[in-house]
Amino acid sequence: MPEAWYDAVVVGAGFGGMATALELAQQGARVVLCEALNYPGGCASTFQRQGYGFEAGATLFSGLAEAQLFGQWIHRHGLAVEVDWLDPLVELRTPGMALRVHRDRARFLDALCALPGAPAKGIQGFFAYQRQVADALWALFDEPALLPPLDVRALVRHAARVPRYVPLLRWLGRPLERVLEHFGLARFAPLRTYLNGLCQITVQCSAAEAETPIALAAMDYYWRGTGHVRGGVGRLGEALLEAFTRSGGEVRLANRVKALVPGPDGWRVATRQGELRARHVAANVLPQGLLRLLDLPPGRLPRLDRLAGHVAEGWGAAMLYRVVRAPEGRSLSPCHLELVQDEALPFQEGNHLFVSASGAEDVGRAPEGFRTLTVSTHVPLRALRERSPEEQARYVEGIQSRMREGLARLAPEWSEEVRREMPASPRTFERFTRREGGAVGGVPRRAGLGHYRELGPRPVMKGLWLVGDSVFPGQSTLATALGGVRTAARIAAGL
Repeated sequence: MPEAWYDAVVVGAGFGGMATALELAQQGARVVLCEALNYPGGCASTFQRQGYGFEAGATLFSGLAEAQLFGQWIHRHGLAVEVDWLDPLVELRTPGMALRVHRDRARFLDALCALPGAPAKGIQGFFAYQRQVADALWALFDEPALLPPLDVRALVRHAARVPRYVPLLRWLGRPLERVLEHFGLARFAPLRTYLNGLCQITVQCSAAEAETPIALAAMDYYWRGTGHVRGGVGRLGEALLEAFTRSGGEVRLANRVKALVPGPDGWRVATRQGELRARHVAANVLPQGLLRLLDLPPGRLPRLDRLAGHVAEGWGAAMLYRVVRAPEGRSLSPCHLELVQDEALPFQEGNHLFVSASGAEDVGRAPEGFRTLTVSTHVPLRALRERSPEEQARYVEGIQSRMREGLARLAPEWSEEVRREMPASPRTFERFTRREGGAVGGVPRRAGLGHYRELGPRPVMKGLWLVGDSVFPGQSTLATALGGVRTAARIAAGL
């Protein structure tokens, strides 16, 4: 094969793309990774504006424990990454409640059961069942070889684990709401509030809609090696790129891919810096982004059309990026808050906020005595599509006003002295991340058996693969990275 050819071109340096590229390079493949921005991470990146460092979005990572994927990479590749193990990880605040999510699961459950009117027996039964499901499914994340594609050894191991999977079957295709009813918890408002917030962040829908096994596994997010990457999540992305180049890979930042053209021997990849050729392409983009790169008419790739439709019924993000003076007497550690202004209203459009504040040791983020805040809320993409550009601007401005009200009401200590504020709409988020429409979170995991139709990577076309939060195994940064690892295994098998 001519020297100009690569075994694989990876499009997009989100964590799914970086994982695919790193794993392929580790197996000796010739790989080039192209990213439109001049920094890695996508939705989970750290960017610089006006001399300050802000998290684009996701700021708490799971999978950082020593035996988990990110922890293994940090050790194996000697990554210069430090993790702060926060406690509490998050504090949930409403007008009538403050609930801290501690690293110790039992301590969190004790706090939940101690709330006024708490049905302790039902809570304990529900979380015991939830842990059974979470243990069964997180074991797959802890050992990626158990995820598809499966070899004979993996199939034998799964056969031995069948008893662990049995508890999942009763609630397949049914919403988490039904499980709450089963345990007599449907009317216990504090738990519903906690679950609605957690489900909105992780599986992109409310507890009343969420697919039960997926939601029950997501409920363990805070207790599965979750921590704060010192300096910002972008530091982990930068370190992974360094490991990739040391493994023989080639990185081309600020190199937007403009088109993908199939040929008899592979793919032509048109980029800002010139044309590349490869046997395989792994695209860490949204389904609608891949359709745009292929420039195919509707109906030619029904699977991509279907995925794009699911994403379009999901979410964008409205953001406030702030520089604030650190509150007097507060810990120097990073801080993560979840704020709900009205528990009876949908957790979107400024009613539900996730706030991440940098710590004193996050060097380069803010001057001494100040912190940077990333404040986000979900915005329905449908609501944006139904409005003209002028109406969209007014709609988002109204959401951001509500976000400011929520911060002042529920987190006043982070609102007393605001040095800078940079509001961002879904359109702004699109510029920061290159995701069409500013979409976040991939496919909402609403109840239904359709989530189990594709339990492993398969090509969109010959030699073309989709990775990221729109395909199995799901939305979290760890899940997208694991999907990249397994996609690399499929690609490597065909080289």
